[in-house]
Amino acid sequence: MMQTGLEQLCRSAAAGLDGKRLGLLCNQASTDSRFVHSRDLLTAAFPGQLTCLFSPQHGFFSEKQDNMIESGHGQDLVSGLPVYSLYGETRKPYPSMFADIDVLLVDLIDVGTRVYTFIWTVVHCLETAAATGVKIMILDRPNPIGGHLVEGNVLREDCASFVGRCAIPMRHGLTLGELALLCNQELAIGAELEVVRMSGWKRNMLFPATGFPWVFPSPNMPSFTAALVYPGQVIWEGTNISEARGTTLPFELFGAPFIEHGAVLDCLRATELPGCCLRPLRFEPTSGKWMGQACNGFQIHVIDAEAFRPYRTSLALLQAIRRLYPEQFAYKQPPYEYEFERLPMDLIIGDRAIREDLENGVPIMELERGWQAELDQYQERRRAVLLYD
Repeated sequence: MMQTGLEQLCRSAAAGLDGKRLGLLCNQASTDSRFVHSRDLLTAAFPGQLTCLFSPQHGFFSEKQDNMIESGHGQDLVSGLPVYSLYGETRKPYPSMFADIDVLLVDLIDVGTRVYTFIWTVVHCLETAAATGVKIMILDRPNPIGGHLVEGNVLREDCASFVGRCAIPMRHGLTLGELALLCNQELAIGAELEVVRMSGWKRNMLFPATGFPWVFPSPNMPSFTAALVYPGQVIWEGTNISEARGTTLPFELFGAPFIEHGAVLDCLRATELPGCCLRPLRFEPTSGKWMGQACNGFQIHVIDAEAFRPYRTSLALLQAIRRLYPEQFAYKQPPYEYEFERLPMDLIIGDRAIREDLENGVPIMELERGWQAELDQYQERRRAVLLYD
């Protein structure tokens, strides 16, 4: 069975950490294959060395629902250690938070999508670590949607934000450790960074092939299927279309009261959307957009995960819905992830020109051809940080 970086580190119980004061960036999903939390495993492996914990967006227990819903600092009731929130009064750790550590261990579950904020919290930690002389060690975990598939346009610098700071595509095909190496290098941070590798993970593995249990890393990422559709379905966060927060199937469902199933399906016929079935349905969110109102929409059933292209699928849907319902459809207005002026959709897509091309009816396949050269260049850039076959 695959073993994560956490399990590998605790097996060795050395790794040059003797006598070092340790911090741990984690949340409730940071467990081994038997659901034992990393804070407990590290306390056993390095007695008396763990001095504090840090939590990313959604809080230590992944209880906070949406963007810009903050969590405060606190105390871990199990270990008694202080917990510093990195999604509250600050998203970048203050140097004083690193005063009592020599090494920050990072054990977070990423979902392989640029806009998932955990990697950008890690980047902020790298910046503070570089300024304070603290070392960062990433306890690596799988990219659940595979390390062999990449998709989407590369982020433009003028669209950089807390949902993207490095020139990567929406589906980046890297582990958290690999992506941290890329950002440390390409953003010229220069932190002392080490990745504790997994054993038994191959790039072409999707999460079910790992044999590892799924533990939800954020409240609306309840399953592997949600992660698989997320690189496309996250775009609805920048609109008035419900991404099905407030249901049991967030991101797998989407819709709004004004959508007509047949009209949308007719609009999609011009675009090849392999690997999935769009099943018409109606749902009623209990919170969030359209709370308590019946939404017409679809469930995305992924029938061939290797062929499925989540970003293409959702961009085609966005283009169709905007064209069909120009009066009812609307973009979300700022703020979004602490950006108070720029359009959230531009930050999510990562390129304002692509949003404008979508509005002007440029076919999705033509858009893909337009960004392919930069995507190929990204593929070459990422070779320098690949740690797994």
